[in-house]
Amino acid sequence: MIIDCHAHIFPEKFRKNRDKYFPKEPAFKLWYCSSNAKIVGARQVIASMDEHGIEKTVVFGFPWNFSETFKRHNDYIMEAVAKYPERLVGFGCFNTLSKEAAIETERCVQGGMSGIGELAFYQSGIDEKCLKGLEPVMEICLKNDFPVMIHTNEPIGHRYPGKTENTLFQIYMMIKKFPENKIVLAHWGGGIFFYNLLKKEVKETLKNVYFDTAASPFLYDCDIYRYCIQAVFGGKILLGTDFPLIKPQRYFDEMKKAGLTKNEIKKICGINAAKVLKIMQEEK
Repeated sequence: MIIDCHAHIFPEKFRKNRDKYFPKEPAFKLWYCSSNAKIVGARQVIASMDEHGIEKTVVFGFPWNFSETFKRHNDYIMEAVAKYPERLVGFGCFNTLSKEAAIETERCVQGGMSGIGELAFYQSGIDEKCLKGLEPVMEICLKNDFPVMIHTNEPIGHRYPGKTENTLFQIYMMIKKFPENKIVLAHWGGGIFFYNLLKKEVKETLKNVYFDTAASPFLYDCDIYRYCIQAVFGGKILLGTDFPLIKPQRYFDEMKKAGLTKNEIKKICGINAAKVLKIMQEEK
């Protein structure tokens, strides 16, 4: 079973009127002001899954500032999952600084979601204010054994839309603050997995942390797969395509180019995610 752990979908109203949201949602404008920035719905992601042999995809929205907007978007995710229950897995998304973040987390739990994310702090690093906002969300997710996906990125290198001011220290302190939560760090965790090679402390701190591959073909050489496997073992890596940003086939091609074994690819492309999401897999 191939599972894509990272795809964004939007309701039709949002897709056709994106400009309407720019004035009050600067992070959304940062990502989607260009007409080249694709926005798709559930049907498009299902079509891509069929084309690339993907059985299940984790879909989510955007960390909107306004509660009315993130509630409507989360409603759409719930509707999409109800329409395609065998194909889509829903995560709830919102701005954790909203006073309704905890309430929305509970609503997502009750609404049939399977996790929370991709939570992001696009206009700041993961500072103390952000950590404070995360507290009630992480508490609810821990109680319900919900994985939480956090947007991270490498703190150096070229600039691009969506690159935040987070540092590896901030990412690490966030993990330390919520050590029992099941955390998925998007975009390879900004490279923090390398420090799993330290002899003291870090291995224990990262015990419940996973890393997805979202946007990898844009950011890293394909050798990153081998380096991450060596640092944290293959059981911690999850396929994430960031669809529609990049088509799934590019990830499959890069894994082969990196010289991964069939077993390593199977783990990254589905076995690991099935464990995180508690999806039963048929024995073959």
